[in-house]
Amino acid sequence: MSTTEVVKSYQQKQALETTVSDLGKGATLLPRPHKGRTPGAQFSPKLRVSVLSNSHPTNLDQVMEFVKPSWQFVKDSVLLVKRCTKPHRREFQKIAMAKAIGFAIMGFIGFFMKQIHIPINNIIVGG
Repeated sequence: MSTTEVVKSYQQKQALETTVSDLGKGATLLPRPHKGRTPGAQFSPKLRVSVLSNSHPTNLDQVMEFVKPSWQFVKDSVLLVKRCTKPHRREFQKIAMAKAIGFAIMGFIGFFMKQIHIPINNIIVGG
């Protein structure tokens, strides 16, 4: 079963759920005419009949608990990739220059720290 089929079956299950207390109040299912959709009677959105009980989670519910966040992450990732653009030459050169300067500064700091550390270490160790 593919992810889309799981999502569709879960949505269909959600569309059919209601509480037993609503049925106990004498509620009825009312057909209404279709408006350019699939032919046949459609039921009033005010009442939905429960096929599965809400008290016991089904395997589909457990699958959907995992699929929903994963699916949202995939959708967000696709949107991010669509919005990203390749940098222009000038922008790339600025980024590369900033990184090179950062590497040089960190290298000099490391070099001078090592130069200071070697004589101090020799004095302490005495060797």
